[in-house]
Amino acid sequence: MDLMKLMKERYSCCRFEEKPVPREVIRTILEAGRVAPTAHNEQPQRILVIDEKETLEKLDRCTKCRFGAPAALLVCYDKTACWHRTRYDNAPSGEVDVGIVTTHMMLMAYSLGIGTTWVMHFDPAAVRSEFALPDNYEPTAILVMGYPAADASPAPAHAENKPMEQLVCYNKF
Repeated sequence: MDLMKLMKERYSCCRFEEKPVPREVIRTILEAGRVAPTAHNEQPQRILVIDEKETLEKLDRCTKCRFGAPAALLVCYDKTACWHRTRYDNAPSGEVDVGIVTTHMMLMAYSLGIGTTWVMHFDPAAVRSEFALPDNYEPTAILVMGYPAADASPAPAHAENKPMEQLVCYNKF
């Protein structure tokens, strides 16, 4: 599939079949995240695969936005492993790195026929507790995934994009 076509067609899927996502498919999606660029190539992403009944129930205690998906990826970054903009303000790259990694996995999933929704509406304290995250792991995104239900469709505003002129300036603001 043409990349631009894929990016335009991909949508947040909130209705899934009750069909598990095979581990080999999940592994391909994870590989897309593994090869994603990160600041200074530090690769601070730490990803938990959630695809068993017990762990899905734990996830349900952290967010109401699983939408019945049979699998999810909890994407964290290791605060001790990410690059920092030390020369200026010491800002960590972790959230940006996770954003890039999660985008790569989301697009790969769609190319494999797997629907996803990027969930940021979750209780970080509950995630830390339910999944016993180490203190240095920062939960940043949850990518719920599964085969789209027959009646799954994009949200009505999915294709409503602002004009380029409202989003981009050349050389000055």
